[in-house]
Amino acid sequence: MEKAQLTKAIEAILVDKGKRKFAQSVDLAVNLRDVDFKKPENRVNVDVVLPYAPREARVAVFADGQLAVDAKKVVDLVIGGDEINIYATDRKKQKELVKYTLLATPQLMTTIGKVLGQLLGAKGKLPKPIPPNANLKELALRTSRTINVKTKGKYLPVLHCIVGKETMVPLEIAENIYAVLEALKKKLSDTQIDALYIKLTMGRPVRIKYGS
Repeated sequence: MEKAQLTKAIEAILVDKGKRKFAQSVDLAVNLRDVDFKKPENRVNVDVVLPYAPREARVAVFADGQLAVDAKKVVDLVIGGDEINIYATDRKKQKELVKYTLLATPQLMTTIGKVLGQLLGAKGKLPKPIPPNANLKELALRTSRTINVKTKGKYLPVLHCIVGKETMVPLEIAENIYAVLEALKKKLSDTQIDALYIKLTMGRPVRIKYGS
């Protein structure tokens, strides 16, 4: 699949976006074939770091001490260990928390799992541990550009993910799609990727031929 062909298809759906009161997402669907999802080893669940953030992503960090102090300079929300239990009973705080992408120090991961594991797990929002000596600014930026692509439901042969916003440059969206495909090809073969569809939130899917 040539980048020019993909970019042209993206330009076409953006021209036909209509007038909305919000900025629509650009979504990608990847149709698969000859993949037996009944076998656990064939199921897809990959994190993809996109070249360009597909949406405004707020990052929250669970941390104490100096790391918490440093985190306040580079992320949107810092939650101390003594605040975790408050989230267990405060529905309003829980509703806000799941809007963030979460990171946490390894020391707090067990507590978070016990107190908030059920809530965050159900929303696919369990925090990623912060590696030792990590550059927090770079990690937060990388986290804001990360999406998860996985099989859902009854393991139907299709994957869905966000790859951009209608306000982005078509070439940036194309680069994001290429990043998703490169990540998938580490799990799947070229012959197992059947076709691609791109669409705006309120638009119709447009098929993109995959392969030669």
